[in-house]
Amino acid sequence: MSDRHQLTDSDPRAQGSDVEPGGPAEEERPRRRRGRRIALIVLLVVVLLSGGTALAGGLYYRSVDKSIERVDAFEGVPEESRPQVEAKGAMNIMILGSDSRDPESTGGSRSDTIILAHLPKDRSSAQLISIPRDTWTAVPKSKEGRGGRDAKINAAYAWGGVPLMVQTVEKFSGVRVDNVAMVDFAGFKEIIDALGGVEIDVEKGFTTKYSLIGTRTFEKGRQMMDGAAALDYARERHAFPDGDFARIRHQQQVIKAILDKAASGGVLTNPAKLNSFVRATSDSVAVDKSLSLVDLAMEMRGLRGGNLTFFTCPVKGTGRVGSESVVFPDPARSKTLFDAVRRDSVPEILAISGK
Repeated sequence: MSDRHQLTDSDPRAQGSDVEPGGPAEEERPRRRRGRRIALIVLLVVVLLSGGTALAGGLYYRSVDKSIERVDAFEGVPEESRPQVEAKGAMNIMILGSDSRDPESTGGSRSDTIILAHLPKDRSSAQLISIPRDTWTAVPKSKEGRGGRDAKINAAYAWGGVPLMVQTVEKFSGVRVDNVAMVDFAGFKEIIDALGGVEIDVEKGFTTKYSLIGTRTFEKGRQMMDGAAALDYARERHAFPDGDFARIRHQQQVIKAILDKAASGGVLTNPAKLNSFVRATSDSVAVDKSLSLVDLAMEMRGLRGGNLTFFTCPVKGTGRVGSESVVFPDPARSKTLFDAVRRDSVPEILAISGK
């Protein structure tokens, strides 16, 4: 997965631009190859929420866990350059999201979504910090010699796959990444339809031209969305002055809506529905070699939407570096936030994020 579209420093795609590879070869890839990262977040949510009922069939879930694709997330990552663990027992998971069926692109060489998920030692909550994909930061040099300079943070994935993303996020945040998960947000359509739709509170009415049906208009207010509508909602950025920040907010809304619907929609209390749901998603998931979804599920079976918090890494604003449109992080506020994450201080994390 990580070396599927390796790019050189001179390729504009490696600069974090929106140019993507494509063509017939891309379209002819088997469904498993195109969508193999579908809905890891949702699989995690469903399994985490399931508790004792769903996990009664422990052998089945362990067989699912073993069948999930694994990636060498930490291969070649030099230990001497990694942050030290300050809070034993806490867990930090880097979630990389892409959208292989985005109407705006046909490739999968970039990571459109970067989330650092902090799971406290007591596993009573989770804090998910979105890092804008255009964040301008130092990217270490990969083992192939790419990088080694300032760039958009998602250029690291093009230059060195998951291991270089691990190094870059650790260097940027000072937080040690314990595990890695890969997600394809295009899979939200199937997941949401399996749940019977989700409720979303639309902050501002807008029309998107990059829709699965050509164009789609969203009215302001709370409304039920099927999978196609929710995916269009989560993808849109052109209709908003703050562009990708709006898309981040909408992705967070959709993830939380999925969690809330899964918890209340009968999926978790119906073993047949739950098994079908897990089967439909598990063959499209990729995680690092050490992450056990079943063990994580047992630890976090009490997690609900009310104790899952989303926010965005502090930034100073947007601007240009050469020909590139970039996001400038706020070093002081970011340091304060990530220091609290390292120390597993949930009250400080929530206070900093304004939650």
